[in-house]
Amino acid sequence: MFVHAIGFDDSPFEPSSRGDVRVIGTVYARHALHAVISGRVRRDGRNSTDELTRLTGLVGEHLQLILLQGIALAGFNVVDIHRLSRQTGLPVLVVARRAPDLTRIEAALKNRVSGGVRKWRLIEAAGPMEDCGGVYVQRAGLTLEQAAESLAALTIQGRIPEPLRAAHLIAGGVGRGHSAGQRV
Repeated sequence: MFVHAIGFDDSPFEPSSRGDVRVIGTVYARHALHAVISGRVRRDGRNSTDELTRLTGLVGEHLQLILLQGIALAGFNVVDIHRLSRQTGLPVLVVARRAPDLTRIEAALKNRVSGGVRKWRLIEAAGPMEDCGGVYVQRAGLTLEQAAESLAALTIQGRIPEPLRAAHLIAGGVGRGHSAGQRV
């Protein structure tokens, strides 16, 4: 079970925006918030894996797990979860409330996004979404049992672990000026 975790989510952005999007990371030891960090990734770009590696390196040696609210940030800036795990030496767990519509995602990537074929390969390489304690996960560097134990240890209410819930709220507050009325 991994209880020292960092959770990442991106700030809301306008669909027409083409620049950088803020990414928020929250560092937790079980249920206690220890730090908040932020960086930027390019909308539909290719720098999310390197930026998350950089941000994770700012935190220190006590981290045990990286949590992501979905496999892509800032639209289709797809995280290479296996490379992120190798570069940081930490397991990576992607969490989603529902299984994504992979047929639609594949079509959007291949037909509308620069570098979409490469990005689709990253999603395929991450493996299928697996049901895990009421959410769906993709993982690198940990077993499904370890994922379930870690989610249970890091979740206070609902189904989303606290590092992701807090990152989502903070990202909404920073991006919109408030976080009320958002669904995690």
